[in-house]
Amino acid sequence: MLNKKTLAVMKRELREKLFSRSFILMTVLIPVFMFGILALQTFFLSFSGEGNVRLQIISSSPEITEKVKSEFEKGSLMKDKSYKIEFQTMERSELSNYLDKIKSEVVSEKLTGVVYIPQESLKEKKVEYYSKTPNNQKVQDKLKSAINKAISSIYFSGRGFTASDITFASENVGFQAFKVSKDNKIEEAGYGNQVLSFLFSFLLYFSLIFTGSIMMRSVVQEKNNRIVEVLLSSVESKELMTGKILGSSITALFQMAIWLSPLMVLISTSWFILPPKLVLSISAMQLIYFLINYFVGLLIFMGLFAAVGAIFDNEQDTQSGMWPVMMLIMIPFFISLSLQTNPGSPLVKVASIFPVASIIVMPARMAVTEVPWVEVAISFFLNISAMSFVFLLAGKIYRVGILMTGKKPKWSEIVQWVKYKY
Repeated sequence: MLNKKTLAVMKRELREKLFSRSFILMTVLIPVFMFGILALQTFFLSFSGEGNVRLQIISSSPEITEKVKSEFEKGSLMKDKSYKIEFQTMERSELSNYLDKIKSEVVSEKLTGVVYIPQESLKEKKVEYYSKTPNNQKVQDKLKSAINKAISSIYFSGRGFTASDITFASENVGFQAFKVSKDNKIEEAGYGNQVLSFLFSFLLYFSLIFTGSIMMRSVVQEKNNRIVEVLLSSVESKELMTGKILGSSITALFQMAIWLSPLMVLISTSWFILPPKLVLSISAMQLIYFLINYFVGLLIFMGLFAAVGAIFDNEQDTQSGMWPVMMLIMIPFFISLSLQTNPGSPLVKVASIFPVASIIVMPARMAVTEVPWVEVAISFFLNISAMSFVFLLAGKIYRVGILMTGKKPKWSEIVQWVKYKY
């Protein structure tokens, strides 16, 4: 219901939110916060070394010991000053007594760990690691390559293979990915669009929950302060709800456009050159679709959060009512994260078309793979239909609930509000 009274309420919401100090701070601070988190993560990773690591690599035969030592000397780990690696040969029967002897050093972490390479490893490729923290994956990853090459080298030696053959056999296969699209382009794929997919998912997830929570608290506050009774003397409940939803949604849309402006600059100019692996493959139409899709999602969830706010008298009670709405945001968010590893899974395809879920999943899917325009159109049409249904449902709940105070309504009573014909 869009008329002069609705527009007046919408303008009131825009004045209160769009020019508020909190809106300006959030618009500026959220990107700073996101980049700050990434910077902190990078910083912590760069300083998350294991400290001084002292390891003993024990083999069951001199041949294995010499070969393992040779492979480690070829690599860069021996040049790392934080690592000290000792090599020795020992029979299996001696290992138990030796471990008892050095147990105090391992427990006190003077000795980080002991790697034992038995003779059986030449067939099974299994080694043993004894440590106070045996699941330290970072240490194990640094040791795996050299030990694997040494075992492979001994296994293939004497079978007519050259050193280069053995090196080739011990190396893992690397995949070079190329993206094939309908316009007959075949381009090498990097990681840029995977990052973009996660960025889209996170922005939608965060913004829908944050903006919806503000809407819900605003409705509860107006209900408690009796301001809504004054407003309803001039406008109808549907006009008030519609104006509040439109005002909040336009504010959030404007904020999202500001957050996406760096992407728009990247794809429309050549001022910045990204590394080949981080090049973004996205068009201006995809960003426009993202914003339109986001606006539809805002209208849907603002309606649901407004309905929850109208039902309850205080924010503590609203927690029980907002969880079903939160799940409608959280589940699609987790599905969108899963498409990072398998964009073509049936679950992702269904979720990218299913109403409400597609608001988060479809933009993330479009960032990493080419989606037929028919699926995009169906998804958008279903979300428009869902929006109409939510407005009808929320309007009925809002009309009755906004004036009810004192008693927490039962869910059976709320169902009656929906069924009642006005």
